[in-house]
Amino acid sequence: MTRRGPMLALLVPGLAVLVLAFLYPVAATLLAPPDGDPATVARETGALLSDPYLLPVIARTIRVAVLTTAICLLLGFPVAYLISRAPARWAGRLLALAVFPLMLNTVVRTYGWIVVLGGNGLVGQVGAALGLGRVQLLYTETAIVLGLVQLFLPLMILSAYSSLAQQDPRLEEAARGLGASPGRAFRQVVFPLALPGALVGCTLVFAGAVTAFTTPQLLGGSRERLLSTLLYSRVNVSLDWPAASAVALVMTVLVLAVSALSGRLGKIGSTTS
Repeated sequence: MTRRGPMLALLVPGLAVLVLAFLYPVAATLLAPPDGDPATVARETGALLSDPYLLPVIARTIRVAVLTTAICLLLGFPVAYLISRAPARWAGRLLALAVFPLMLNTVVRTYGWIVVLGGNGLVGQVGAALGLGRVQLLYTETAIVLGLVQLFLPLMILSAYSSLAQQDPRLEEAARGLGASPGRAFRQVVFPLALPGALVGCTLVFAGAVTAFTTPQLLGGSRERLLSTLLYSRVNVSLDWPAASAVALVMTVLVLAVSALSGRLGKIGSTTS
């Protein structure tokens, strides 16, 4: 009891900042926007979920986020595995290279994709050389997914690496020594033990893909709208705060649902492994 008091006292400043700077503004935005009330937000949310124009925006957001998460998992987990099994003198350098894109500004990286995916860019020139004409991938859903994968792939690598680095490599060697093929040892030993880190990475990537604004705005334009760009339009163009709160509420529910699903899968994996 004597130790608990000082520990709680140390938590008070951080909790106060969390409540005043994060929880209260988010709750006010979602439930009681400046130009509305909870009833208005509820009506706007119902209209959002029944509007035939806005429903494809929600579906596109979910599809882009799921594709981005799946591609990041397929690309990031093997990279994290190779880094975790590399010699110690190389592991740090490889990990630094993997996370180096996080040091670059998001706008800079996105403009690089504009140069590559535009009609006169690298993709367009290759298409013309192959006789396919000027391939225009810019302002498409594919462009958004490519940009988001580059943006969030380092997060997946870091999350998976945190679990893989804690594994004892001798467990995999023991499985292979008992007759398991490399693929079977990976599926039944390595991946289940690294599942918590992979799930954390999937949650971070999905949440980032749902809430990202700069990359979808620059690579998708006005034709391929996501919930994040729709939210920006509601706030800064139409100045419709209740409608913006409804969009933010839907985005929050999507992220929380995936977070809860990730936690549930993590518990199932821990009980079966």
